[in-house]
Amino acid sequence: MSIPFIDLKSQQARIRDKIDAGLATVLDHGAYIMGPEITALEERLAEWSGAKHNISCSSGTDALLLALHGLGLKPGQGVIVPSFTFAASAEVMPIMGAVPVFAEVNPVTFNIEPTQLDDARKAASDAGVEIVGIIGVGLFGQPANYEALMRFAVANNLWLIDDAAQSFGASLNHRKVGTLAHVTCTSFFPAKPLGCYGDGGAVFTDDDDIAEIIRSCRIHGMGRDKYQNVRIGMTGRLDTMQAVVLDAKLDIFAEELALRQQVADRYQDKIGNSVETPQLAAGASSSWAQYTIKLPADVDRDAVCSKMQAAGVPTAIYYPVPMHCQPPYRHFPIAGGGLQTTGRLSKCVMALPMHPYLKADTQDVIVAALKDALGTEG
Repeated sequence: MSIPFIDLKSQQARIRDKIDAGLATVLDHGAYIMGPEITALEERLAEWSGAKHNISCSSGTDALLLALHGLGLKPGQGVIVPSFTFAASAEVMPIMGAVPVFAEVNPVTFNIEPTQLDDARKAASDAGVEIVGIIGVGLFGQPANYEALMRFAVANNLWLIDDAAQSFGASLNHRKVGTLAHVTCTSFFPAKPLGCYGDGGAVFTDDDDIAEIIRSCRIHGMGRDKYQNVRIGMTGRLDTMQAVVLDAKLDIFAEELALRQQVADRYQDKIGNSVETPQLAAGASSSWAQYTIKLPADVDRDAVCSKMQAAGVPTAIYYPVPMHCQPPYRHFPIAGGGLQTTGRLSKCVMALPMHPYLKADTQDVIVAALKDALGTEG
């Protein structure tokens, strides 16, 4: 038995007819870039999140770059970001000549720890770097503690970005992702809870001025038209065909989020006594982009993964090397204390298959393989 880590085929079977019809429409009108489907999708995404503005773009990384353009990040300025994250969260600062300042995460939620932000700010100050903003990350699907992050940001005159590449569809205290920070960025990479069939992303904000800058920068810093350039920009547009795919997926997104929660609940019931399972903070929901467990410190993770792979059960490690330990990032400031929690997590986390179409009997196979690899009783 071979189990997919993420099952996009079952999802596609539900929406294939709408996708085919939508793609045929695009082929007929020929507006492959910035066609009418783009505006329609942006309106749906804004309505879904509750944000005033949605600007679609070419990837989650480009969403972050556009957000930084909109916020006016300048070379040499610093942005606090967790080290336990995917490279995109940190690489957008050096791309713009700015400085990522690596902060510690919470050992339970995996997200940036608000109580240790001052440690990161001090490290930046010691390095002669002016902190101007924070990028929180909704890792694995759960939003960071944006209420606490926003309090810190406001108190210190900083802006706040929600990197929601994995957490779009989640909420915190009845507020949806897209409205928790000054600017929210997400990714539509195919493996995401809401993904297209290529690269794609989006930016959300309530700020009219930021939205105007982002829309301009998305098309080479355009003014009245693309041949009038009023600022330095980039190519960051979403293809019209990808908007068709996302529109079809939005039809079933709420149902899929509920199904993902059911899968997470079953995992909790079946393996909660064997490993440390992910826990949600009070008032938080998760889009469950990944289901990441923590193995006991004395367990050989590589051996567990190998044994499960031999049983036909795939696993993944998000993330085996923290960003501050990656060669291109080692010279950037890190918060005092050496990010010990980040280091421990990178050595013990392991992700299990997670998607809305994961059936209970298949989860039984996954759980059996995990317990066998751990040498625990059924």
